[in-house]
Formats: sequence, C-alpha cells, structure tokens
Amino acid sequence: MLSIDILRKEIEQEIGNLGFKRAPLGLYEPIEYSMSLGGKRLRPVMCLAACSLFTDDYAKAMPAALAIEMFHNFTLLHDDVMDNADMRRNEPTVRAKWNDNTAILSGDEMLIEAYKLLSMTDTPAFSLVLSTFSDTATEVCEGQQYDMEFEERDDVRLDEYMEMIRLKTAVLLAGAIKIGALIGGANDADIKSLYDYSIDLGLAFQLQDDLLDTFGDEKTFGKAIGGDIMEGKKTYLLISALQKASAEQRAELEQWLTAKDAPRADKVAAVRSLYESTGAKEATEKKMEELYAKAMNTLKLMEISAEGKRFFADFGDRLLKRKR
Repeated sequence: MLSIDILRKEIEQEIGNLGFKRAPLGLYEPIEYSMSLGGKRLRPVMCLAACSLFTDDYAKAMPAALAIEMFHNFTLLHDDVMDNADMRRNEPTVRAKWNDNTAILSGDEMLIEAYKLLSMTDTPAFSLVLSTFSDTATEVCEGQQYDMEFEERDDVRLDEYMEMIRLKTAVLLAGAIKIGALIGGANDADIKSLYDYSIDLGLAFQLQDDLLDTFGDEKTFGKAIGGDIMEGKKTYLLISALQKASAEQRAELEQWLTAKDAPRADKVAAVRSLYESTGAKEATEKKMEELYAKAMNTLKLMEISAEGKRFFADFGDRLLKRKR
C-alpha cells in the first residue's frame, strides 16, 4: 500500500485541479479559499486507502474521496457561522474574511459540488455508494443539531454525548472508509469491520479534539484554546467534571461557566484546573484509550493483508498522537 503522505499529495493535486476560478467570483472564491487551507485530509486519504485494500486501481475512488472532502469543508463553513468562529487552521474563516451570507451560500454550492464529484464515481456499487454518502450526510446534520440542543441543556449524559459525536464526527470517517471499500469490491464482513473500526477511532479522535481544545498548544492547534469552554459546549470533559465534582467544585465550575464577562484567559485557566482536579481530564483520556484499543482489536481480527493492517494501525496511531 502507498503511504498516507503519498495519498495526501495525490489528493492535494486533484483538489488543485478542481478549478473554481469562474464567475460569480463572490460565490466561487470562498470555495477555492476554503479548499486551499489544507487540513489533514484524513477522510479522503482513508477512502483511497480502503479501496486499495481490495483493488490495485484505488484511483477509481478519487471522485468519491474528493466529494467527501468537499462535503467536510462545506460543513466547516456552516459550522463557523453557527459558532461565530473567526479562525480555522490559523487563517480567517470564510465568514470572517467575507461575511456570514457568503459562507452560507458558498457552503451550499460546496454541497452541490460534492454530489457532482460523487456522480463521477464509476463502480457497480454506485447505488450503495450514493446511499452511504447521503445517509452519512444526514447523520452529520443530526449530530450538529444535537450539539446545538445540548448547549441549552444542563442534564446531558455521557451516553448522549457519545452518540452526538458519533453522528457529528465519527460517521464521516466511517462513511469515507466504507465508500472506499465498496468501490474496491470488499465483501460485507470486511465492510462492517472497517466501519466499526472507523467509528471507534472517530470517537477517540473527537475526544482527543476535546482535550486539545482545552489543553493543547494554540500555535499548533490552529485556533484559540478554550473555545468549547467559552461557548458553553457540552463535552466529555465538562459532563465528566459535573458528575465527579464535589459540591464545592461544582459550584465553582458553574460559577465560571456562567461568568459571561470574565476575561477569557482567567475563565479557561480556572475551568481547565477544575477538569484536572475533578478527574475529568483523566476520565476523558481513559475513554479515548479504550476506544482506540477497541478499534485496533477490530482491525487485528480482520482477514486482510498484513500490510493493510499495518497501514490502518499506523493511521490510528498518528491520529491519536496529533497536536492539532
């Protein structure tokens, strides 16, 4: 199998060839800008990798891989509007560089472009590819809705949070890998195992993201640390802290969370300290490690090549050791 870096370079080259230098510029320039900001390209890479497990002609999954990356970036444009975010990947968001209306409309066009790209996929399994893509897109929207609703609730449980991030984050990675496997001609058992592996890895990835948002390095993370705290987002860290806190710690945590005018640095530092003293940080790390181990065990039991197992194991290892 090819390396992650080689696959990423191929994807970057194909993204550069998509071409959005056309009128009206106000619609297409933000798309080109968004797609040029880079990112890890995890989902399209793994779509190609999954295809290559079952066929040497992995390039036939490229249109689907690009569709997945286009869809992912579409969701980011709209997420940034909903979150009032000004920075992503150390660069201004589309809403900050242009405005909210531009981010919404250009995002809408990106969703259309994603389906155009997907339609170029040449495979006998196209109907399954299309339904997987569409079902995944629906689940991502459902996850985003739950995420917004959780901001207004004080009784969110850990199992509810895990289901929300399964929908909002994990299913897109799993869908990308499933689509690649479908195009490659995988059997049902292998597709299910790869999907299960991807869900657990995607959940671990999101817990890692929660940790990085609070405890990461702002320069390498690509956006301001403490965004989840400032926005009042329900995370595994926050829910765990509320469950584990003493009465005194809970009162202090709730006081900081409702302190709208508190300086950002003071609020983030105080809540971060409470996450550590309540054991919430340790609990989040433990859950992340359990999910990672589960994903690796699923991979170990699959009847695929040793080279394929190493590739997907290395991918999981790289994912959970990232700093941004």
